[in-house]
Amino acid sequence: MRLNDKKVMALVENDFEDLELWYPILRLQEEGAQVDLVGHEANKTYIGKYGVPAESAYAFSEINSKDYDAILVPGGWAPDKLRRYPEVLQFVREMDEAKKPIGQICHAGWVLISADILQGKKVTSTPGIKDDMANAGAEWLNEAVVTDGHIISSRRPPDLPPYMKAFTDRLANQESK
Repeated sequence: MRLNDKKVMALVENDFEDLELWYPILRLQEEGAQVDLVGHEANKTYIGKYGVPAESAYAFSEINSKDYDAILVPGGWAPDKLRRYPEVLQFVREMDEAKKPIGQICHAGWVLISADILQGKKVTSTPGIKDDMANAGAEWLNEAVVTDGHIISSRRPPDLPPYMKAFTDRLANQESK
């Protein structure tokens, strides 16, 4: 499996879009990656928009982004909560500075906006936050997946297959920590 030596941080908060959290996690695990669910509290059960639970393994305060090869931000309404945590914004900025893969889908763009890393980047998202992305300095494209360097973005659940293909390919070609 091509991701055996990779470790990915998947952020979680209540009201995540169920498929946009679980599909990426399962795809990465199928490729051999270790995926850690990280939330504001450790060992807490967070509930998705459609009722699917996700239990965090770690709290934001317990981890260091340097220990991870990539980060995933799910969509749904969770990003509006996640972007309020200074630790989350710091993780995203550190991943950006290290050019490690950052995956964002749907409303997850809000987290990247709040981390102030989108200036001059090509991205996509749910069309509902197109203006937010553009106002943050990004060039918004209406495509299933957009890869700009280490930032891999996607629009919505039907785009999950090409999104995760692009993300896993980028991660497989990323040098380990």
